[in-house]
Amino acid sequence: MKLMAIHEMVLRLRGRGFLIAVIGTAVGLVVSSCTTGGVAYKPVDSSRMPYNRPSPENDHGQFGGMLRRDEKPKAAGSVDSAEAFAKPAKERPGLATTWGKMTKSPMGDLRFTRASSGPAGVDVIFYNNREGLAAMDAMDLKVDALQTAAGGIIQWGIKGGIGYLPAYKSWTTGGYRRFAQGAHGGNYSIVIKNVCQCRVQVVASVDGLDVLDGKPASVSRPGYVIEPGKTLEIKGFRTSYDAVAAFQFSSVSESYANLRHGDTRNVGVIGIAVYTEKGADPWTWMPREVQQRQTANPFATAR
Repeated sequence: MKLMAIHEMVLRLRGRGFLIAVIGTAVGLVVSSCTTGGVAYKPVDSSRMPYNRPSPENDHGQFGGMLRRDEKPKAAGSVDSAEAFAKPAKERPGLATTWGKMTKSPMGDLRFTRASSGPAGVDVIFYNNREGLAAMDAMDLKVDALQTAAGGIIQWGIKGGIGYLPAYKSWTTGGYRRFAQGAHGGNYSIVIKNVCQCRVQVVASVDGLDVLDGKPASVSRPGYVIEPGKTLEIKGFRTSYDAVAAFQFSSVSESYANLRHGDTRNVGVIGIAVYTEKGADPWTWMPREVQQRQTANPFATAR
């Protein structure tokens, strides 16, 4: 009896054109999704974002231990109701940094005791596209891509896909600033060379976010340890001991800072804080001192 009743209902709906209307609506939705601007919307997979890591408990920020997964990410593509109906923010011009492809980048577990609670030096490089740099009056003088920091114990710069990015130095409010020129869609990395004879620790940030866990950056956070004379290349936001999500130039609205935190006020800036190791004097055998000894002249007064 139930089957007969259902069959009778289907026939009645078919007579009223119900099925035709449903099919027409479904086809309309498919066509709309395929023709709107030619681009299908892909929700952000928040499960790929870096997990939180607690601050170290030992003195002056020793760094060690696996990145902890103490924060459950939202399911891929999940959006809060407030976000779903929020008014889109006006797009800001210029470059920012987004979450690029996963890149293999192993990291060691090295203990490091800082010589003091404050860094030996802090340095900054601003970045933008050529149009943005021109608007910022940031192209007064083209300079070498690598610059010194922390009293000369390190050299660092921004490397693109092929070689270092064009670098400039310009006078702005507060003094001279360094700038790097990027291009939308390009990947980049932060290159830091330890030129002293002691280990150093470097805390790095991109767009105001710590490169180790994606949280708002602070100079007191953990960092990378660089051996004497070695070079560290930070290729992206760290996701585990073995991999990072590559730094990639993007629009401001597509930046990692906006997608994760909804805050774009600090995009366009890369910073480092350098710490020396407790019990070590990195300035004892600096390259200048070594060079001066190697070039000493035993007969300086001879004619």
